[in-house]
Amino acid sequence: MSSAAAPGSDILEHLDSSKITRLHWKIMFISGMGFFTDAYDLFIIGVVMSLLKQEWHIQPFAEGLVTSTALLASAVGAILFGRIADMLGRKRIYGYEVLVLAAGAIASALSPNIWWLIFFRVILGIGIGGDYPVSSTIMSEYAGKKSRGMMVSLVFAMQAAGLIFGPLLAAAFLATGISHDLVWRILLAFGAVPALAVFQMRRQMAETPRYLLASGQHQAFQEACSGVLGRSVPNAAAESAAVVKEPFWKGFKILLAQPTFLTRLVGASLAWFLMDFAYYGNTVSSPLVLAAISPKKDIMSHTLMQLAVFAIAAAPGYFVAAAMMDQIGRKSIQVIGFAMMAAAFAAIALIPDVDKLIVPFLIVYGISYFFTEFGPNATTFVYPAEIFPVKARTTGHGIAAATGKLGGFLGVFLFPIFMSWHGLFSAELAAAIASIFGIVVTLTMLPETKGKSLEELSAETSALASG
Repeated sequence: MSSAAAPGSDILEHLDSSKITRLHWKIMFISGMGFFTDAYDLFIIGVVMSLLKQEWHIQPFAEGLVTSTALLASAVGAILFGRIADMLGRKRIYGYEVLVLAAGAIASALSPNIWWLIFFRVILGIGIGGDYPVSSTIMSEYAGKKSRGMMVSLVFAMQAAGLIFGPLLAAAFLATGISHDLVWRILLAFGAVPALAVFQMRRQMAETPRYLLASGQHQAFQEACSGVLGRSVPNAAAESAAVVKEPFWKGFKILLAQPTFLTRLVGASLAWFLMDFAYYGNTVSSPLVLAAISPKKDIMSHTLMQLAVFAIAAAPGYFVAAAMMDQIGRKSIQVIGFAMMAAAFAAIALIPDVDKLIVPFLIVYGISYFFTEFGPNATTFVYPAEIFPVKARTTGHGIAAATGKLGGFLGVFLFPIFMSWHGLFSAELAAAIASIFGIVVTLTMLPETKGKSLEELSAETSALASG
């Protein structure tokens, strides 16, 4: 049955053509605060490790584990929470992921040694991973088709605030002169604060209209649409059906059953893997990179340099991506971003003694950050929230996010090893090669979703698969 003939499809057309409302902005903020927390928790560990290496005399292997295990664990969280959100509904699961995250953040701050810190970062990572598929899908299923790319991108753009706030808070505590042991514990514990602040708001959020319709809850669907549109809507022309509990494996089977679904799943997952390999390696290990170009500077100087790069280069990229997502399109932005990342990383790797030219280096390093954010860091988050059917949407997003976090794990784990091997040359060349592969994957495996409704994209997939 086509989406046009399905019960409630006319109401969905009203949702798709609606302007951005106060409810949309509220959902964006509640969802986005999770990504503020995620970014803060994932990237503050780079500053923390700069402090802990002096205190605990950490070897490179243990350093690679402590900075990367949260990413590995987030892959588990993304798949687990993503599948449950398709089985039980977005509302039923939403909010509990930030409780797991908060527990991991507080426990990490109390770690007595490096191995306990690694363990507690695993708990933190599971919560972080759970936030990706659920938050993005909730926003995409509420948004209209002309503004969906921007609204989902803005959810993710809250990472920018976390990226900036982390080094800023670290610099503030370092400036006080209090012991470094207390500083790193406070920095890790703070990650629980924004997570707990949005827990109750997430629990009170209504189920998305599209999930209600897909699960046969037509009366609830009608009421939810009325809430979004701010007016009563026509009856959905069908009685509500009893909600049937979905088997755990069903969502995976939906994605694997049709070649086009599978191609999109592989494309979205591979693009995210390659992007996170390059991005997280550079970002989490940015204190190492900055120490390589200015070895005589202290931790405070490196933290302020990191803050400057994030504020001047990275943050604007997030918001330019959001502004242009529904204008240029996801595919074009992703290709441009990967291409510029490859050029910047290759320049750092191949230009002789570039690490001794601090200002030129920081310019190129900043360009890599801008085009990561105005590029695949935004689009790899948006794509999976659009290209899968509603009953497997968070499942597909969870798989793509999990694959991305595996790439991030490898990048963060290997980056210090590359740096100790051949310095910036080996580390940045690996990032450049990953970015080139990202271009190929985008061009060959992913569609353009700009201006299409979620139902159009599912119908298009079904037609392609049966043709």
